[in-house]
Amino acid sequence: MSMGKVRSNIAEVFAPLVDLIYPPRCPVCGSGIRSQTGLCGDCWADLRIPGEPACASCQRPLNSEDVGQGAICAVCMAKPPAHDGIAAGTLYGDISRKLVLSYKHGRKTALAPLMARLIGARLPRLDGQWIVVPVPLHRWRLWSRGFNQAALLAREIARSTDSSVAVDALLRTRRTPSLGGLGQKARARALSGAIALNPRRAEKIAGAQVILIDDVLTSGATSDACVRALKRAGASKVVIACFARVLDE
Repeated sequence: MSMGKVRSNIAEVFAPLVDLIYPPRCPVCGSGIRSQTGLCGDCWADLRIPGEPACASCQRPLNSEDVGQGAICAVCMAKPPAHDGIAAGTLYGDISRKLVLSYKHGRKTALAPLMARLIGARLPRLDGQWIVVPVPLHRWRLWSRGFNQAALLAREIARSTDSSVAVDALLRTRRTPSLGGLGQKARARALSGAIALNPRRAEKIAGAQVILIDDVLTSGATSDACVRALKRAGASKVVIACFARVLDE
């Protein structure tokens, strides 16, 4: 029996005791819920889930329901992306924002399985073998926070898709400033040379199909830098998967 199955069985055995000591609460609003691994009905209803129609290249929702299959959004037409698709579990909104803040800054790492399930539901069909790689944190940020939120999600995604995971495949070689409020060119300059492939994982990435994991996809500047580093290392495909996607409309 695999270690993952053993952990799952242990969790099932002790779940009633955990629920007795710590009654399940919605991580967003605090309402009582049935189990420790979900949201209340109202918060589920307010969670923004991507739907169709969507861009065939980046899965950006399209406004018109009259577009045909294979339609490409204006953003991808203007600048064809380096990635091979985006899978977002949710669109960034009030509920997803609160979940991300609780997870990343509130250190509620127990939210990782819930968030990973929402990401996994939006992943395209994965043929062949895939490697799951998280967006890296700089070592100082990792030490201060205590965990890489993308790495925890990557492990959950790897487990659910029966894929391998390489949490150190990418390295953030220097600290970068906050990208909020910066224009496209300024973001690119801030990230220039900041993300690189770990030489120890070069052989594993060459020719591989990669799922790149992050918690929030905002402008795409960081994920683009990661995709380009992976493609330079010889990755054959790189699909970006995130929990919440910020649309720029």
